[in-house]
Amino acid sequence: MVTKKKAAKKTVKAQALSAAGSYLRASAAAAGALYMSGISDPKVLANAFVAGLVGPVCKALQPNEKEYGVGSGGGKSHQVA
Repeated sequence: MVTKKKAAKKTVKAQALSAAGSYLRASAAAAGALYMSGISDPKVLANAFVAGLVGPVCKALQPNEKEYGVGSGGGKSHQVA
């Protein structure tokens, strides 16, 4: 029997993995776009990778964000209609 605490812990873990995936996709897209445009300087690509984190981090810090944000419900699962 799965307790509510264990179920909530799994939900929080799944939510954290989903958020981390979103962060990595945004960062990889930023660095990849620069690399494909011919910029291969590692320092510039690293800066682009870090800059790609800005969008998802801002999203996470918004209190009205329901998916990953501060106001996401503290581990409660959300269904998309």
